[in-house]
Amino acid sequence: MLKGKLKLPHKARRVFPDRLGSLVSALDYMEDDDGNGVLDPVFESGEELEILQPNGAGLVKENEYEFQVEYDVETEKTMEKEEDKVRKKFNDKDGQGQVSVMKSIAADEKRSDLEHELSQDEINLEKLKRIASTGIPQGGGLRPTSWKLLLGYLPPSRSLWEKELTQNRQKYAKLKEELLSTPSELNKSNDDALSSGEVNAQSDFSGPLKRHEISHEDHPLSVGKASPWHQYFQHTEIADQIDRDLQRTHPDLNFFSANTSFSNKNRDAMRNILLLFAKLNPAIRYVQGMNEVLAPIFYVFTTDPDEQNAANAEADSFSCFVRLLSDSVDHFCQQLDKSPVGILSTLDRLTDLLKANDEELWRHLEFTTKDMLLRICCAMLLCMRSRLLSGDFADNLRLLQHYPEIDIDHLIQVARDLSPET
Repeated sequence: MLKGKLKLPHKARRVFPDRLGSLVSALDYMEDDDGNGVLDPVFESGEELEILQPNGAGLVKENEYEFQVEYDVETEKTMEKEEDKVRKKFNDKDGQGQVSVMKSIAADEKRSDLEHELSQDEINLEKLKRIASTGIPQGGGLRPTSWKLLLGYLPPSRSLWEKELTQNRQKYAKLKEELLSTPSELNKSNDDALSSGEVNAQSDFSGPLKRHEISHEDHPLSVGKASPWHQYFQHTEIADQIDRDLQRTHPDLNFFSANTSFSNKNRDAMRNILLLFAKLNPAIRYVQGMNEVLAPIFYVFTTDPDEQNAANAEADSFSCFVRLLSDSVDHFCQQLDKSPVGILSTLDRLTDLLKANDEELWRHLEFTTKDMLLRICCAMLLCMRSRLLSGDFADNLRLLQHYPEIDIDHLIQVARDLSPET
């Protein structure tokens, strides 16, 4: 019988089962002399195997085929390296998958914990704060409800929520009517209420209603400081600044910046909140940056799945905005900048904290870097000189907030060539 030689080193025999699996093991099946199926021992190194043509088409001549498979050390190392690469690739994918699965499980657990805590008749604020300290999942009204509780807008007792919300929303509506209406609108509202009372009191009489005289102080052209019109026009400049800042609030989100009725409605609501805060706090008024603090609160409350809560997002946002600013309101007061509670004192504390924990980073930011940053800022202004000279405040602010592409090497060179400070 014609035979071919298949010589397999011992290590190669170890590799084959891993690669071929059941295909190799299937070759071990044979029949004994009695026709019973038995397993043949694995062939030994150098054992001669018969080579049959497919479909039993006869035997192969001895000198036509001779197979000699040699596995040297280098070949096996190469194969093992390839196996390591494949194994590492799949392990990396499995690792990423495991991380993703673990994050998903953790998010589900947190959502479950929050839902459970928020469903209690009496909310444990310390437990809620602990759960929310690493973030609150979106959806289901978890975030707006948690924020209202943590900011003290909602009491821990669920039974009091409806009463508190109703009272606070009514107070906000009254404040808007008194402080955001023009003197004419306010006078008309008062006259309507007074006229209604007179009609009820004199329902048995007919004839023209009595006309109320307008005092000099109520006239729009009055320059008296006690005039409501004088106070109203004082806030016009603040309102204009608020409007400009709101136009620049999150320009990448249509919720705030699109030219649609929906976006306009959102900006109007935020304008009401900021202007009302300015009127109620004349020592602080409105400071640029307050719009950025308000934006996430209003967005989250407006997107609450509870329709009634979403419809009252403006009132709820005002109350929570005031509570949030109450802890840092001194930072917005220019008169307190250099005081122990002012913004400069807070920045000094930040610097001391950084120095105590990483002096190398503190030193790097304190010296070197600070001077270069100022030079870069100055160079950026100089490179836009012609455009800045031809633009107004709004144009220039928009230009600097969305600085155009520029050759960085040129910008750095301009910064380096600047004359030193005198």
